[in-house]
Amino acid sequence: MYKDRVILVDGLNLFTRHFIANPAMTENGDQAGGIVGFFNALMKMIEKCDPEGVVVVWEGGGSVKKRGLFKDYKMGSKPQKLNRYYDDDIPDTYENRSYQLRTLINILFNIPVCQTYITGAEADDAIGYLSKYLLKEKNKIIISSDHDFYQLINEKTIIWSPTLKNFVDTQKVIDRFGIHPNNFFLAKSISGDPSDNIPGIKGVGYKTLSKRLPKLREANEYTLPDLILDAKTMIKPKGPKAYENIVNGESLIKRNSKLVLLDTNNLSLSHIKKIESDIENFEPVWNNIGVHKILRASTITSIDPQRWNYLLKKLKKGTIK
Repeated sequence: MYKDRVILVDGLNLFTRHFIANPAMTENGDQAGGIVGFFNALMKMIEKCDPEGVVVVWEGGGSVKKRGLFKDYKMGSKPQKLNRYYDDDIPDTYENRSYQLRTLINILFNIPVCQTYITGAEADDAIGYLSKYLLKEKNKIIISSDHDFYQLINEKTIIWSPTLKNFVDTQKVIDRFGIHPNNFFLAKSISGDPSDNIPGIKGVGYKTLSKRLPKLREANEYTLPDLILDAKTMIKPKGPKAYENIVNGESLIKRNSKLVLLDTNNLSLSHIKKIESDIENFEPVWNNIGVHKILRASTITSIDPQRWNYLLKKLKKGTIK
């Protein structure tokens, strides 16, 4: 059903999911769930989708531009918790997390998987650029549990949600949120995002938006000026407060839209050139010996080398463009 596509991986999102939940250990007794879980999840997607290429997008330090727009962006996020532990005997997660990330990245350098890393920006924005511009004509599957990517869904782009364990397409977004992907970023700008510490309009969630402003369900792009105009005409003395709250919160919505829109607005020219260079100059590598050495040095035995060797051969080209 979803064959011959390029897989775009939100690297830190997928790694963190397994880092906090996967119980895999090395023979030396160190945590290895982030590596093992990430790698096995990627292999399952290669097996399921038979892609022509894979791009893993990493980020470093978060978005400078977004913090410039809103200094409290992503502030106060809860620290990562290894949820497989139920007492005080929790290992040094920061040191182990850094070690696992370095090891995973080194493994990926030895297989036909393209990696791109951008500092001062988020992987979300890089994947947005790849999806909407550089790989626009490609069929794409984005692997992430982040709802931000729903705005990128179209006839050529779908999401694999590790949380839902299912593909997410246009109809699934409409069924779940009552919002069309073409208008998802606008709806999110209104509703806000507590996980990123982005405040929304009080009392206006996705269900309320879908009910009060049904144009958000339609494929046609609903602009903020048109939405505000419609909301103004719907304000009644004894009517729902949602319309009035939206109109009064227009400046907040404008600010939020700059934070949640995945486009070039939060990328610098150097970011874009770096992404393009990583894709254009990528040369696929099949270094089985290199991977074996890394696994042996890390005493990781939870990855089946025969299985991943077979699956990686399924990458038809290994190239992206």
